Amino acid sequence: MALPRVGRGPSLERAEFAYGSRNLLSRLNRLSPVLFIGKYSNLAPRECLGVRCTLSRKEVTSVRSEGDGQSALSVSSIEEESGHVVRFKISDFKIVSHVSVGLAARADEVVFEAIVKDTSSLLYGSRVVLRRLTSAQAQRRGKRAIEVLKKLVRRRLLYHSYSMQVHGYISSVTSSGRSSFTLVHGYHGSFSLRHWLQQSDWLPTLEATLALDEESVRRVGDDKIGGPAVSRQLRLIRILMRDLLIGVNYLHSHGLAHTELRLENVHICPVDRHIKVGILGNAADFYEDGPNGGTPDNNIKRRQMMIAFDMRCVGFMMAKMVLRELMDPLIFAKFKSFLTKGNDPSCLREFLLQLLNRNSPFGNAGLQILDRNWGAGWNLLSLLLATEPSNRISCLDALRHPFLCGPRWKVVPSVSIIRWGLGSTAVRISEEYIYGQPQRRRLAHFIELMEMLNPHPKPKNWLEFLPGKWRLLYCTGKHIGLTFRQPPARVLVGDVHLTITRTSKSNTTFSFASESDFTVMIGQSWPHDKTGVNGKMQVNSLFRLTAGRRLYIMEEDATGKFSWSPNIHDSLAQKISRRKWQKALPFKELPTSLPVAKLVSNDIEVTLNLSDPLNKDVGAAGKVVQEVRLQIPPEMFDLTNLVCGTYVDSRMLVLRGVNGSALLFTRSCVDVNLR
Repeated sequence: MALPRVGRGPSLERAEFAYGSRNLLSRLNRLSPVLFIGKYSNLAPRECLGVRCTLSRKEVTSVRSEGDGQSALSVSSIEEESGHVVRFKISDFKIVSHVSVGLAARADEVVFEAIVKDTSSLLYGSRVVLRRLTSAQAQRRGKRAIEVLKKLVRRRLLYHSYSMQVHGYISSVTSSGRSSFTLVHGYHGSFSLRHWLQQSDWLPTLEATLALDEESVRRVGDDKIGGPAVSRQLRLIRILMRDLLIGVNYLHSHGLAHTELRLENVHICPVDRHIKVGILGNAADFYEDGPNGGTPDNNIKRRQMMIAFDMRCVGFMMAKMVLRELMDPLIFAKFKSFLTKGNDPSCLREFLLQLLNRNSPFGNAGLQILDRNWGAGWNLLSLLLATEPSNRISCLDALRHPFLCGPRWKVVPSVSIIRWGLGSTAVRISEEYIYGQPQRRRLAHFIELMEMLNPHPKPKNWLEFLPGKWRLLYCTGKHIGLTFRQPPARVLVGDVHLTITRTSKSNTTFSFASESDFTVMIGQSWPHDKTGVNGKMQVNSLFRLTAGRRLYIMEEDATGKFSWSPNIHDSLAQKISRRKWQKALPFKELPTSLPVAKLVSNDIEVTLNLSDPLNKDVGAAGKVVQEVRLQIPPEMFDLTNLVCGTYVDSRMLVLRGVNGSALLFTRSCVDVNLR
């Protein structure tokens, strides 16, 4: 998309960008025209509406660029240091009468499109971008882009493929006596990636731009094109993400961090069909004084923090590519707030299911994409956005992740990904109302496998992961199902939560609070009208955490030897015999016991809250309690029935009752104001 030119003949010294980046980012289809009028004047700094990745205090100290007080590199020093940069003259170009919307400039930049008319130039006849940098800070960015070119020119093919190529610069003195610096760089289409995604027909348009064929999709491990919209979108996201990660890894391998990875800075070149990661004007060195300068610990920490910052930005870009609802600034602000408030990114699915509108015009294609392949997309997103910088995934590991590898590539999943897949599949099954035995047996089977793969068998690990708010997903105990019974009170049970808090850091005592939200439906129209009187039942108890073991019941066979109960564990033995599970499980045959976190309970306290008019009727309240007790697992009413914890991580929790039934929980967002 191009913008019209109005006014007198084009001139770099007599031009002014009459709009800022706010118009370009917020109004794509109806943009204000670009006016080339009057004399040049400095533009006041203007806040950019584009989303920027924010740094924590530690990351700021690592990624901060040179201050305004430092002197910028002189043009002569650039000429001496790099022989790959050309110094142009303004007469070498023919200024085009429009500017593409994808070249959104900052407030201290004036952007032109031009065609090289110098016949002696290797770029003769090609379209380029002239980016005039008006402030001292902007000029430092331009000269930094030229300085970075010197470091990357050794692998020039990768530089051309994954970076916006810098051809040279124009340096002159204006009529007012001030120095002028204009960066000359490549033109890679009219749209940035953000503008592509904002189009209503972005999927077929991008597929046509990338000219997807069977040869191109083989680069991501796929073997076909077309298909359902969800499959096409997943295939396109794999292509874009892999290209982006290769480009970012290219920078990291040369000791540079991008620091400004945003959808607005990324372009798709229709010629070579590669992602371009910007002009690298804000690229920062891993080592301030070189690899040999400074202490080794500081250098390693700085490098780790800068790579982690780039990967967090890649995570935000992936989230917007998959979940287009996040292009809305209000929804994205809640998304970022969830992360900055200390919530674990592994719980993003639980949060986003509540945040995203189920009647969204974009449908639920993004959620389907992330749920595919045992929830591999959620796993990659959580690793990119991990709270601790040291826990964030690297570019190379992300390229090997199952989410970015198509069906033709055989990927051997790690134990953590197998564990994640088991939990994700159990969550998906539990979200459907289960009537038949096959689904119940399958869920019990997945829970057993999760317990064998428990990453934190020791109670000291539970002290860290157990506190939080957990939502009950499923119980392997007795279910009511469909029935013709006439209940004493018609109660519709909502979410059931278990909130666990540690009473003191000096001991292993925890406070358990079971909360059951429900609605009492009054009247004869309850089959069609589910509104009624709201209520909540809360049960509190104290637990002490100790080490223990869960013993499996063994049966004696005809030979007098003890073996596993065939009705329960035949499928487990069959699963363990496979090669994939032999690598994942820490034992070769089924064990007789597993370590667990034993829960020693105290007395319970029950609190019932009912709204008018039921709060004044003791008999009606008793019937409500009786019906709620019947519908929820008995362990959630009488917490003393909980005897041990068999699985815990940052996302999932499994507790066992005194009768052997398992309760499956997922971690919930504590701050309800985020929704």
